[in-house]
Amino acid sequence: MKRFVIVAVLFAAVVWLLNTSLLATPPEGPPKILAHRGIHQTYPKAGVGNDTCTAEIIEKPRHDHLENTVASMQAAFDSGAAVVELDIHLTPDRQFAVFHDWTFDCRTEGKGVTEETPMTVLKSLDIGYGYTADGGKTFPFRGKGTGHMPTLEEVFTALPDRQFLVNFKSRRAEEGAALAALLETHPEWRQAVFGVYGGGEPTREALKLVKGLRGYDRNSVVGCLARYIAYGWTGVVPAACQNTLVIVPGNYAPWLWGWPDRFAQRMKSAGSEIILLGPYAGGDFTTGIDSAEDLELVPENFSGYVWTNRAEMIGPMLAKRQPASYSAARLIRRAKVAAAL
Repeated sequence: MKRFVIVAVLFAAVVWLLNTSLLATPPEGPPKILAHRGIHQTYPKAGVGNDTCTAEIIEKPRHDHLENTVASMQAAFDSGAAVVELDIHLTPDRQFAVFHDWTFDCRTEGKGVTEETPMTVLKSLDIGYGYTADGGKTFPFRGKGTGHMPTLEEVFTALPDRQFLVNFKSRRAEEGAALAALLETHPEWRQAVFGVYGGGEPTREALKLVKGLRGYDRNSVVGCLARYIAYGWTGVVPAACQNTLVIVPGNYAPWLWGWPDRFAQRMKSAGSEIILLGPYAGGDFTTGIDSAEDLELVPENFSGYVWTNRAEMIGPMLAKRQPASYSAARLIRRAKVAAAL
C-alpha cells in the first residue's frame, strides 16, 4: 500500500511538472482581436436559436454599422482587430455573397434563399431594412443599406493587406473548391484568408486544395479538444490539433492540460493558433469575449486570438492591459519551484 502511494505521488508530480505553466514560457506578443462579423449591431443572447431573426431584437444602437459590410470591417480593423470573421454564400452566378443569414427575409425587404439568388438581385436589397430595437416601432437603418451586401472579391479589393476568417454557411463542397479557384486566380489574396470554418464539406475541400490553409469544423474541434484532454498531459499534441486553428471556449479552458502558458507553447510548436471564445453553453451558438467580465477569461500573457462581437469596446480595453510579461510574483514562484527540483 505504501509503495502504491509513493508511485501515485511520483506520478502526480510528473504530471504536474509536465503541465504547470510556472515553468513554461508562453509565445510572445499581445492578444489579437478576431472581430466576429466586423463591428455590428448586438442583441441579447438569451433565447437566441439558429432561426431567430436577430435584426428584430437588437439592442439600442451605439453606432451605425451593419454586420458583414466593408464599412463594418474597416471599423473593426480601426479598433485594433487583427482578423475579421465574415460569412459567405456561393450564388448561382458563381460569386460569393458576404451575408450571414441562410435566407434574406429577416434583414431585407425581400424573401428568398441567399445561395439560390443571383448577386445582381442581392445587390438590390436593403440589408438594413429589418433592424429594430423597439419591437417594430422604428427601423433606424431602413433605407440605408441598399447595395451594401458585398462580394468576397469586393472585400479583398477594398481592404488589401487585411486578414479574414471565412465562414462557409452551406455544406456544399463546391464552395470550398470555388474559394480555392478564386485564390488560384488571385494569388495576391491568399494571405487575406487567415482561415476557413463552418460547413464540414466546403471546409475540408478548401483545406485539401489550398496549400497551408488552416481551418476547422465542428467535428475537428471536438476531435482536437477531446484527444488533448485524454492524453495531452503527456505533452503529446494530437494530430487533430496540429497546423490548424484550435478553438477554446473560455469556460472549458481550465480543463486543458497546461492551460494557459504550457498549452499555448505546445500549440505554437505544433503550428497552430488558439482562438479563445466566450463561455460555451451548448448547441451551435457562439459567444464571444464581449464584456469586462468576459475579459477575465483572457489569461495574462495570452498571445492568441480573442473572438469578440464587440471589437469597438474589447479592442481598446485589451490595448490598455499591461504588455505581456512575467510579473515579479511569477518569477519568484518559478524560482521556488526550480529550487525545489
